[in-house]
Amino acid sequence: MCSSGYMSMPLALLALSVGAFGIGVTEFILMGLLIEVGADLGVSVPTAGLLISGYALGVVVGAPVLTTLSAGCSRKRVLVGLMLIFTLGNAACALAPTYGLLMAARMLTALAHGTFFGVGSVVAAGLVALERRASAIAVMFTGLTLATVLGVPFGTWIGQHFGWRATFWAVSAIGVLAMIILMALVPADKASDAGPDWRRDIAAMARPEVLLGLLTTVLGYGGVFAVFTYVAPLLTELSGLDPVMISPILLVFGGGLVLGNLAGGKLADRWLLATVLGSLILLALVLVSMSLMLRLPATAILSMGLLGFAGFATVAPLQMWVLRKAAGAGESLASSLNIAAFNLGNALGAWAGGLTIAYGPGLAGLPLMAALFPLAALVVARQGERLSRSATAHALD
Repeated sequence: MCSSGYMSMPLALLALSVGAFGIGVTEFILMGLLIEVGADLGVSVPTAGLLISGYALGVVVGAPVLTTLSAGCSRKRVLVGLMLIFTLGNAACALAPTYGLLMAARMLTALAHGTFFGVGSVVAAGLVALERRASAIAVMFTGLTLATVLGVPFGTWIGQHFGWRATFWAVSAIGVLAMIILMALVPADKASDAGPDWRRDIAAMARPEVLLGLLTTVLGYGGVFAVFTYVAPLLTELSGLDPVMISPILLVFGGGLVLGNLAGGKLADRWLLATVLGSLILLALVLVSMSLMLRLPATAILSMGLLGFAGFATVAPLQMWVLRKAAGAGESLASSLNIAAFNLGNALGAWAGGLTIAYGPGLAGLPLMAALFPLAALVVARQGERLSRSATAHALD
């Protein structure tokens, strides 16, 4: 899938990818450093884990707020400003002397997350021809997938050898680099003379087809994290793998993320509706098959690669899907809200997975429960498409 089509993309997409890489590392890095952070700040590992939840909350809150406040501003300046917030937030994390201040710094950093990906998706789509917009979005999100494959393991290694604060200093340096590249490569654009039209943007978001598009994202991605959140116990207790194998297997998962992301973007350029529906069906099939594949070590490893591929094959299509539903009015807000929807899906999936383990069929039933999420998303997406066609038909009457 890394064909000449991707190789000929504008260099400005590289700048967006570097920013996405840094943000991706920041989002997930604490998963590998909870023990070190907890020991240094005198809190338990579960309490340290709340730093991940606090970040997700910051994304959900920051996406609509910062996008709305920056509406009408030059998108290039918005992106550079967001990377400045990101850089200062990570530096504050590195300096935080207490757990409370670290939580505050994490939430400050998270404010930039949703709006960067939201505005960045609009900028990426605007850099290429209409028939290549989903691929451009996928290229930007490649930074996020590479953060999972390369950035998080390397950041964890830095934290374990030089202290967790060194990891945040390293990510701050990535933020500085991203700002320089953004300023150099992203084309300048003018602020809107009319200024932000909040009523128009909110009215666009209130359209049923847009809301159903956002719900499709929540449900579709919820299935991924219902399983991925509990990947360690699934692989050790259900598959019988040694705990030392988890990190290499996560590289297989990450490789699937990269390939699925690029494939989803390429296919969505040609057949957006079919790719949205097809990727959700594929994700449901992969999750169902995992209930059997996790029983054997060899097939368990293969299933993780398939989960990464199917899970991220939905990302660029769903992002493009919501952008199209917004139909030009409030595109940046719709795009940012969809990033918040991905994070809400993460939280919902993790919560449902925990309930399944504690009160349901347990680990063995987790993949089958998770498959219900993309199947529900499939129903919602179909309903959203019917509403869009009905609205188009009425507009033509």
